[in-house]
Amino acid sequence: MKFKIKKIENKEIWENFLLECGEKTFLQSWNWGELQQKMGNKIWRLGIFDNNELISVVLIIKIIAKRGTFLLIQHGPNIKNPKSEILNPKQIQNSKFEILNSLFKKLKEIAKEEKASFIRIASLLEKSEENNKLFRHFGFRNAPMHANAYEATWKLDLTIPENEIFKNMRKTTRYLIRQALKEKDIIIEKSQKIEDAEIYQKLNQETAKRQKFVPFSFEFIKNEFEAFSKENQALWFFGKYKGEIMAAALILFWSRIGFYHQAALSIKCPSKIPLSCLLQWEAIKEAKKRSCLLYDFWGYVNPKENPNHPWAGPTLFKMGFGGYKKEYLKTRDFPLSKKYWLIYLFEKLRKTKRGL
Repeated sequence: MKFKIKKIENKEIWENFLLECGEKTFLQSWNWGELQQKMGNKIWRLGIFDNNELISVVLIIKIIAKRGTFLLIQHGPNIKNPKSEILNPKQIQNSKFEILNSLFKKLKEIAKEEKASFIRIASLLEKSEENNKLFRHFGFRNAPMHANAYEATWKLDLTIPENEIFKNMRKTTRYLIRQALKEKDIIIEKSQKIEDAEIYQKLNQETAKRQKFVPFSFEFIKNEFEAFSKENQALWFFGKYKGEIMAAALILFWSRIGFYHQAALSIKCPSKIPLSCLLQWEAIKEAKKRSCLLYDFWGYVNPKENPNHPWAGPTLFKMGFGGYKKEYLKTRDFPLSKKYWLIYLFEKLRKTKRGL
């Protein structure tokens, strides 16, 4: 097979292609590319063509950080769902190989032009030995850090009736939602106001300080909301208790999926008040109302295998709403210079310090 790679400059072509893909997140959406450009990052939107048929797209971001310059692909490339009646598993794997082979050659060309120290890819290929072999064949190695893109997540099927979704929840979660609905001092509000980014970020900074992580900047949060809200793809959810906002979330609705992307909780929120449960339930119902097929809780770690991981508690909370886990390949790096090994050491130490 010989594929051609071309720039895609038509938003409709890009978004319509992604609509047909099974595994996808908004990190490859057109609007995410717009956000990256607004944040000062150079991007490439490439399409891989078999004859004249578009079979894969990929958003590439050039990151210039203190630790070095690199090319970043978050949750890509996206490959169109194969027609199972035409291709058998071996043919599908061979097709993925050829697509990745063409892409990696192009990535090396871009990296050389941009003087990048390495290429980092967090793909949405399912975690399997066959897919691991693909990346090993091309010389990629496990990255010391993930690419601000999950390697496993918890998903909820929204194609079933709302009462069935509620019925499938953990008994305790159902109870807490019912209790929250009875509590007159609990109110969940939705907002499409860009200025409410300030309210969210104030709570987010409080959460970050308590849980010891580095939050996204106010500029990033504001620009993310603005990029998606222009097309009615973003909503703030605020949970109030006795008139004070104590919980908040940024939910994105893209390509028939609802994403629980950003969330924060005040230390002042009483532990016995199930504010977060009701907020999450309202977000799920909103996603279903918008005809989403899935709700992506954005990030998962096995709480039994990793009880001390910072995500263990949040994962248990997410699992209470029912659903299933999806695991993907680890984030991979392709070193291009000796500088990479200093970056590798720096990120490895930072990961250990954060307890990840």
